[in-house]
Amino acid sequence: MDGYPLIENHGLIGDLQTAALVTTEGVVDWFCSPRFDSPSVFGALLDKEKGGHCTVRPAHRTHSTKQLYLPDTAVLVTRFMTEAGAGEVVDFMPVTGTTVTSSHQLVRLVRCVRGTMTFEVEIAPRFDYGRRKHELKITGHGAVFVAEDGTELTVHPIREPEDERLIDVLTDQGADLHLTLTLQAGQQRGLILEMGAEGPPAEVRLDAYERLFDETAGFWRTWLAQSRYTGRWREMVERSAITLKLMTFAPSGAIVAAPTTALPEQLGGGRNWDYRFTWIRDASFSVYALLGLGFTEEARAFNSWLSDRVKERAGSGGGTGPLNIMYKVDGSSDLDEQLLDHWEGYAGSRPVRIGNGAATQLQLDIYGEALDSMYFAHEHGFQVGYKGWTSMRENLDWLADHWDQADEGIWETRGGAQNFTYGRVMSWVAFDRALRLAQSKGWPSASGRWQTERDAVYEQVMAKGWSEKQQAFVQHYGSDVLDSSLLRMATVGFLSPEDPIWASTLDAIERELVSDSLVYRYNPEASPDGLRGSEGTFSLCTFMYVDALARAGRTEKARLVFEKMMGYANHLGLYSEEIDPTGRQLGNFPQAFTHLALIDATITLNNALDGR
Repeated sequence: MDGYPLIENHGLIGDLQTAALVTTEGVVDWFCSPRFDSPSVFGALLDKEKGGHCTVRPAHRTHSTKQLYLPDTAVLVTRFMTEAGAGEVVDFMPVTGTTVTSSHQLVRLVRCVRGTMTFEVEIAPRFDYGRRKHELKITGHGAVFVAEDGTELTVHPIREPEDERLIDVLTDQGADLHLTLTLQAGQQRGLILEMGAEGPPAEVRLDAYERLFDETAGFWRTWLAQSRYTGRWREMVERSAITLKLMTFAPSGAIVAAPTTALPEQLGGGRNWDYRFTWIRDASFSVYALLGLGFTEEARAFNSWLSDRVKERAGSGGGTGPLNIMYKVDGSSDLDEQLLDHWEGYAGSRPVRIGNGAATQLQLDIYGEALDSMYFAHEHGFQVGYKGWTSMRENLDWLADHWDQADEGIWETRGGAQNFTYGRVMSWVAFDRALRLAQSKGWPSASGRWQTERDAVYEQVMAKGWSEKQQAFVQHYGSDVLDSSLLRMATVGFLSPEDPIWASTLDAIERELVSDSLVYRYNPEASPDGLRGSEGTFSLCTFMYVDALARAGRTEKARLVFEKMMGYANHLGLYSEEIDPTGRQLGNFPQAFTHLALIDATITLNNALDGR
């Protein structure tokens, strides 16, 4: 861990097309531009020496730090306290909107709130994952970093005309920018880092900064005011909603699974994946969570993105079916996996991957998740058009021919295909929701065949997915391995939450996969997944466990598990993918799936506590 911050010691800022991570020590150590999945400009999170960073820190080495979001916004404040004074760095990215742009700004205001503070600033970009050299050009009004391929990062100072020139501007052999700011109480200065600037560096006056700040904070407060949620744990729910919005690519409406790549599921291990893409599964879950809070436009945009993916290859054959499991935010599907061998990885966790080789896997559950979310959206007034219904029918016809085969499963294991029970359950959901849609609208359909296949899936799961030894449903046919994905069986209506066999399954999952309230996905030792190393508990699964307990009437246990899980959030209310035995966060950060599940679990538990 030498030289690497804890994964949870970060806040997230963004402009709805890309995002950046800021540590509690004022370091921007992850930033890609112009999109979430673009090459990094700052990547010290994955290689402290070669990755690049933008650091603003007190010259006084003995200091304490605090970090917070301004209420109801995505404006991040990192506070430094020393004996000589106290200062703050205010970080945000002005919102770009729904038109794709190559211009993205990262605003870093530095201010002294007590005494005297001297800040050291270092800007050290490393373009294209550190693979492209650059040169630094300093002007009287700022600076420009120019990469070999012409990519530019422009530095605009925030200052007043009467200020002296920024103090101690130096260049070193690495063409990085160093400067020092000494401020008295009440003074504030700063920088705007801009990718894709249309003009040369320009000084920004404080009143212009204030307008930019007010517009950004106002956007977030106006957006959050749409939330209809008034129940318990409201602040956590609203922070999750803002976090999901920060991970949204506004031009298409797609949500990335996380804004990072290659953060390890085990320190020093090889389970390091690129999550800067949009999964069909995650997009489907987002429809439930956002409609549950009242964010109808976001849900509509995600549903539209999902419908477009359904239409693209409707009816096509092939081993992976008409739907891919994941796409880039623009809907393209070229996600070839590569290794960045020149980077050491977070705390030495190699390999560092970009792209995702799991994109071509067959995962049958995505058809159920897609159809379920479309049906849910339909129930909330989002109409399915003729082309959408036609494409949906063609996808269902393909599924009718192919559901009874082995697939790679929801967890994207690389140990070979199996007859995963969850994939079968969600195939049942796909047929069931299609039948309901057809009946409610009177639309043409292959309803006779869909009903036959739906019933066949159900009977097969009940016969082959159940383990007499475990007295529970299991990960795949012919095994006794448990899998927490099956916590959704009652949620999707495959079983009644009061069914004794469901209660028995919950008991078995608690016995084998729950550790002091935290839930593992499965046991890799009992079910080899083709990957080396182990992993922590999966935060998504813990929230799914809360949801399942609440639905089953185990309300007090659900509340205790939920309250414990709240304690594993970071100081800002953010969650990565996993939690290790020491309570540290692991995996890509923050993870959309976890925050989606948090929202769903909160709504379910709150309703259960209210007796609804």
